[in-house]
Amino acid sequence: MDERLRRMKELQTTLSEAAKAYYQESRELMTNFEYDRLYDELLKLEKETGTVFAGSPTQKVGYEVLSELPKERHDKPMLSLNKTKSVEELKEWLGGETGLLSWKMDGLTVVLTYENGMLLKAVTRGNGEIGEVITGNAKTFVNLPTAIPFKGRLILRGEAVITYPDFEKLNASIDDVDARYKNPRNLCSGSVRQLNSEITAGRNVRFMAFSLVQAEDMDFHNSRKEQFLWLASLGFETVEFETVTAQTLESAVAGFAEKISHCEVPSDGLVLIYDDIAYGASLGRTAKFPRDSIAFKWADEIQETSLSYIEWSASRTGLINPVAVFEPVELEGTTVSRASVHNISIMESLELGAGDRITVYKANMIIPQIADNLTRSGVRDIPKICPVCQGVTEIRSINDVKALYCTNPDCQAKKIKGFALFVSRDALNIDGLSEMTLEKFIAAGFIHEFDDIFHLDRHREAIVDMEGFGERSYEKLAAAVKTASHTTLPRLIYGLGIAGIGLANARMICRHFNFELSDMRKTDAEELCAIDGIGAVLADAWVKYFESEKNNEALDCLLKDLTFEKEAVGAETQTLAGKIFVITGSVEKFENRKELQEFIEARGGKATGSVTSRTSYLINNDVTSKSSKNKKARELGIPILSETDFLKMIGEEEHADKDTE
Repeated sequence: MDERLRRMKELQTTLSEAAKAYYQESRELMTNFEYDRLYDELLKLEKETGTVFAGSPTQKVGYEVLSELPKERHDKPMLSLNKTKSVEELKEWLGGETGLLSWKMDGLTVVLTYENGMLLKAVTRGNGEIGEVITGNAKTFVNLPTAIPFKGRLILRGEAVITYPDFEKLNASIDDVDARYKNPRNLCSGSVRQLNSEITAGRNVRFMAFSLVQAEDMDFHNSRKEQFLWLASLGFETVEFETVTAQTLESAVAGFAEKISHCEVPSDGLVLIYDDIAYGASLGRTAKFPRDSIAFKWADEIQETSLSYIEWSASRTGLINPVAVFEPVELEGTTVSRASVHNISIMESLELGAGDRITVYKANMIIPQIADNLTRSGVRDIPKICPVCQGVTEIRSINDVKALYCTNPDCQAKKIKGFALFVSRDALNIDGLSEMTLEKFIAAGFIHEFDDIFHLDRHREAIVDMEGFGERSYEKLAAAVKTASHTTLPRLIYGLGIAGIGLANARMICRHFNFELSDMRKTDAEELCAIDGIGAVLADAWVKYFESEKNNEALDCLLKDLTFEKEAVGAETQTLAGKIFVITGSVEKFENRKELQEFIEARGGKATGSVTSRTSYLINNDVTSKSSKNKKARELGIPILSETDFLKMIGEEEHADKDTE
């Protein structure tokens, strides 16, 4: 790929991350000057290359909302590929020709048409004859050029895919386990076919080109490899490929097999195509398959083993999933001892019971699955109590699928969001405890209350042996937990998850009570309402939380494992009490805008996101800016201060001067 295109992708990622941090998270990754410099560099490269990638910060994003996806017939039918699981058959098929071996990607096939250098149309494969028009959605694919330097008519095919890391990240954000996507292909298919392209834009869909159909007046010297290289020069990401002959084919297949365990793009095999375009076309096609290419499907490695027991894993929706635990076997180069069975209906179809002889394999060489049950002793010992909370379970049939559920509304497994808040950045800030990890630990019975997080050493051996963990991951987590045990009282209060109590409110309450937690726990609604920003609803939620004996007992246990930073208290520190500030633009005297916000809140003030009639001051180093916030402040007669003006106003000139010495 042209080095300029590579640099454009790098700039686009950097600028997008900076914009997200600034506008959505109130923090800065770079100065305005640096952002503008990189933006101008990207704009210059786009003009030089004639290529503009989807989602470029230089383009105004407009999303489409449709009532339905229009249908369109393909100019040429899109056929399936003939398949084999034999490398010898691949060699025989290739014969004395040169071929290109590439991933067979597991996503959704899309046909793109460009005219005059602009993306004109995108259509899904559909049934091979008729597809759905998804042009607006395709313009949001994260790596797709929407403008290219080639001005002739261009038609190409490729696969829309979602990588495993993006799939896992999005699935982790879905509270309802039953609503999570089963695999990246299902997620990609649903994302590409959305009626609202803004939803597609949030799914990180990628396009990987695998076939050039037409390029007006271009000569590729009868070589598909030349086509791939040309597409890459335009900015398209092409499928990874390797040039092969019958003599090198076997080692090339083995090389792809070694890569699949750490390949981020979902794949369900390989594709072999003749490099000689004319030769491939001369072979014609059958009623079902083209003759210029063939698919290679991985021959599943199947091992026989003995089922030790069924482990029942509770989730946040109350669903209790069966997991088969069997005698360890080697599959595709790794040791495997567990496989999800998903639900009771599948268990019953396999007649699965402890002690049975089963065969197991890895679907697509990645996900362990049970292939068959050889002895079929029958389903038994379905637990009557939840493994996490010991609540009563029941079997429910939904859409003819039988599954086990916990009926206890207070089951810890259902409180995953509460635990996730407790370990979040603004609370205890424990890196390494994602929602998915928390769910695993809760399901395994390691975590019942907040305090258990500080005693994970009791389960060290089991955690190290968990899939996705290991000695190094455990040590990093243990270090993060130890660091988190020294915190501040406002962070702890926020982390408890009292309804409506954010970090800013937690700070105000702590200051009002001079950081005396015992007084805070005994207070009443009337005193809480006397605190600026605390109304009746928040006060009621606070009082009810601390009226609970269970909550107080859990907090007492937790306090034994925490130490708190000393914070300055007293009326003399509350110089900004009752003042409301809005911060905009870049900052110079503080590390970022969040640090300035904390500086204000530590002195009794409050920082909000928008200018209103209640705003006391707008802080913007560019006081003459014509931004919307400056304009609104002037209309309302609200003073606009630079950081230096602000610090001098509150008598902290030494802070203003420290960075200019």
